[in-house]
Amino acid sequence: MESIATINELRAKLRAARREIEKTKLESTVGFMPTLGYMHEGHMSLIRQARRECDIVVVSIFVNPLQFGQNEDFDKYPRNTERDLQLAAEAGADFVFVPSVKEMYPTPIKTSVVVKQITDVLCGASRPGHFEGVATVVSKLFQIVQPDRAYFGMKDAQQVAVIEQFTTDLNMPVHIVRCETLREPDGLAMSSRNVYLNEEERKQALVLSESLGKVAGWVAEQGMTMERLERNIRVTIEAASLARIDYVEIRTYPGLDAVTSMDQWNGSEPILVALAVKFGSTRLIDNRIFFS
Repeated sequence: MESIATINELRAKLRAARREIEKTKLESTVGFMPTLGYMHEGHMSLIRQARRECDIVVVSIFVNPLQFGQNEDFDKYPRNTERDLQLAAEAGADFVFVPSVKEMYPTPIKTSVVVKQITDVLCGASRPGHFEGVATVVSKLFQIVQPDRAYFGMKDAQQVAVIEQFTTDLNMPVHIVRCETLREPDGLAMSSRNVYLNEEERKQALVLSESLGKVAGWVAEQGMTMERLERNIRVTIEAASLARIDYVEIRTYPGLDAVTSMDQWNGSEPILVALAVKFGSTRLIDNRIFFS
C-alpha cells in the first residue's frame, strides 16, 4: 500500500496501475472510499467490500473544513493518521490519499456544489452549509480519483442521498454503493464521534438503536398513526436522562419527503426513520430504512 499526499502523484500512480492491470484484462475498475479518518471497523468493512469488487482500491483521509460549521468540531475532530494507514492496509487498500488542506484548496475556493431540497431537512436544517461542503469535496475527490465505484455507509443516509443526487444530476460516471451500517455488539452505530462519549453517555446512547428496533412492532399495532409513531420514538429516547433530541423524523428515501400518513408508509417508497440526538456535547445520528 502507498500513502500519497499530492493530487498529481495520485493521478500518476492510478494511471500506471490501470495500465498494468489492462495488460491482462479488458478494463480495470477503481473502488474509492472517502473518509474523514479516525477509522473503525465500519470503514474497514467498506474497504474490504471494495477489495472484493474492484481491481484497485483507493481510500482518502481528509478532514474537510468546508463541511464544518462555525461552532462545530473541526479542530478537535479526532485524528490518527498513522493508525488509519495501518488499518487501511490491513483492510486491503492499494493507495491512501492524505492531502493537506492547502493541497485540496490552494486558493480560496469560489466554486461549490449545491444540492437543493434534500439538504434542507434532517441534518441540513441544523447544519447550514454542511452538505454543500460535503458535495463540493466529494466532487473534487471524484475528479481526482475518477473511480468506477464509490462506497458509503448508510449510517449517514442523508449524505448518501445527496451524493447519489449530484452524481446523477451531473452525469458523473461513478456507481454509488450503499453499505450497511455497522454496529457495536450492543447495537450502537459505529462512529468516530463515539470516542467523545463518557461511560454513562455511551450507555445511554444505546437508546437510539433500541428505539429504531421497536419501530416495526409499533407500526403493526392497530390504529397506529404517524403522529403516535413519532411520539413513541421520542418518549423512548427521552427516557434516557442525558438525551437531547435534535430531530426524530420519518421521511421517504431517497427523496426525503415528509411522511404524514400510514398510507405512505405502506406505499412503494422505502421509509427512513432518522434520529439525531446529543449526549453531553456529542451529537450522534442513527437511522433505519423500512420497506413495505
